[in-house]
This record gives sequence, structure tokens and C-alpha cells, in this order.
Amino acid sequence: MMTDWRDRDIRLDVEMTDSSPASDPETWVDQHGDYLYRYALFRIRDPHLAEDLVQETLLAALEARNTFAGHSSERTWLVGILKHKIIDYLRQRHREPSFDTSDSADTSTEEFFTRMGMWKVKPDEWRFDPEAALNRKEFWDVFARCLSQLPARQADAFVLREIEGWDNKEISKVLNVSATNLWVMLHRARMRLRRCLEIHWFGGKTKEN
Repeated sequence: MMTDWRDRDIRLDVEMTDSSPASDPETWVDQHGDYLYRYALFRIRDPHLAEDLVQETLLAALEARNTFAGHSSERTWLVGILKHKIIDYLRQRHREPSFDTSDSADTSTEEFFTRMGMWKVKPDEWRFDPEAALNRKEFWDVFARCLSQLPARQADAFVLREIEGWDNKEISKVLNVSATNLWVMLHRARMRLRRCLEIHWFGGKTKEN
């Protein structure tokens, strides 16, 4: 069965450890620190905040170390704690509800469509297998840069929907947006990401060997 790309969590260089009780906490930074940082950075897009969340995760894990029974890998356990930290942060960041369907006056879709809903410029044809690109670190570097260019709520909506696999109802609660507003955000996020990837990856600046 093929693994869905959302579940890979950019684990291109990661090997999960066997299920066992938690190791010496003094080794956690060396064993898992870089991976946890990349995981947080991809989702939060702020290096300093990603570092803080990883530190909070390791402290929480240290306090809960005796509860780790080894039913999953140590890294999976730590990632689970980090996910909760990230979601708590997103809830805090989006405490104020957003009623602006333009999402900070974003007019990005005007680049693609006329008022009649027709393409101004049709999307480029991708001339190689996108699935192969997902297995390349360079692709994820470009994707992360494209994601960081989106308005915060758009980027967070996309990450929760397409990376974490949440349903729209859950995302609306975390981001404090209406269902309609969320639909607009996701649509615009996908369009802008597609355009950015066409320019910086599929368009030829970074090419397949």
C-alpha cells in the first residue's frame, strides 16, 4: 500500500526506532532534535518559535517520561507531544475571529481568473512525475519557501488540511473562521502554491536529473 504524502512528514532521512522504553533524556536532543525542529519549522514557518516549541516538547516529555510504555517509537511519542504544542500555539495565534474572506486583502486569484471565472493563463503542464519530486529534499525546501509566502491563516489552513489531514470543521475551530472563509483560504492557498511551484520547481529553476 502506497503511503500518502501527507503522512511522510518530510521523513526523507528518518528511520523510526524500535518500540522500547524512553531512552536517556540527555540523548534526546542528539537523536531527535533536528527532526523535531524541521517538523515544527515546516508547520510554523518561524525558526525561533520552532526552537521554543521543540524545547517545550522535550520538557513536557521529560515530565511524562514514566508514562511512555513503548507502544510506539520514541520519536513518534515526541512528535505527538510536539503536535499538541503546535495546535495550542495555533489556537492562541488565531484567538481573534476572522470575518474577512479576502484574508488580509489577498487578491491572488485575480492573477489566474477573469471576472467570468476563465483562466487568464492556463497552468503549465508538469512534465515529470510529481510523486517523484515528493521524495526529494530539494522539493520540500522549495515547497516550504512557497508556503512561507502565504498569509498566516492561509498557510495554517493548508497545513492542517493537506499535511495533517484534518477535516474542515476542526480547522475552522482552530483558526476561528467560518466554513466559507476557510474554503476561500484553502482555494487561494492551493492556487498560490501551485503557481509558486510552477515557477520555482516545475518551471525549471530546479530540475529533475
